[in-house]
Amino acid sequence: MMPYTDAPRPVRSGLVVVDPQRGTPQRVIVLQFNPDSLERSLAPQAAGADGSGDRTEALRLKGPAVETWKFTAELDSTDQLDVPAPNGIHPQLAALESLVQPASAQLRAGQALAALGTLEIAPVEAPLTLFTWGGKRILPVRLTELTITEEAFDMDLNPVRAAVAVGLRVLTVSDLPAGHRGAELYLAHLAQKERLVTAGADGRPGALGPGGGLR
Repeated sequence: MMPYTDAPRPVRSGLVVVDPQRGTPQRVIVLQFNPDSLERSLAPQAAGADGSGDRTEALRLKGPAVETWKFTAELDSTDQLDVPAPNGIHPQLAALESLVQPASAQLRAGQALAALGTLEIAPVEAPLTLFTWGGKRILPVRLTELTITEEAFDMDLNPVRAAVAVGLRVLTVSDLPAGHRGAELYLAHLAQKERLVTAGADGRPGALGPGGGLR
């Protein structure tokens, strides 16, 4: 049976490491399989949420909601028999782990400064990371959780199959300096949501039943 060559290829989700100054991609991490589910949580940043009881603050928002994403990605080198994998899925795991680790060169530079008697060493700044889930969801994120469960190994104990639980926190204009590329990308993401709202059909008050509509 001949394969359907004109069948559309699925869009892959993934993470893109971007130079925040130039906006050029430094590394693209494509998820081998799209996760079966996404868990999203939005916590409103409401004024007066601390229980102060100021009634004038009841409907005020201090800033964008704190949004978190969680999903589990599957990695399996046995699913790609046509691709040589002498290291199993070590390279894919290393790429994900590099998102939560400073580079060894940066750590050595910090050690050198400490040896010279530097009293205060600025924390290492990670590159800008974007999470992409289709064309309508491209947003700046910070990894908050990375749990790797290695499930199978080859003869040299290289992992060949793993489940990776990923937790992300969306970076907003409250987290990034004004004019930062990540802040602009977040605003573009928020504007995309607003366009989707206007594209949907509004409900009618009568659909809420007797007494449910506005008068």
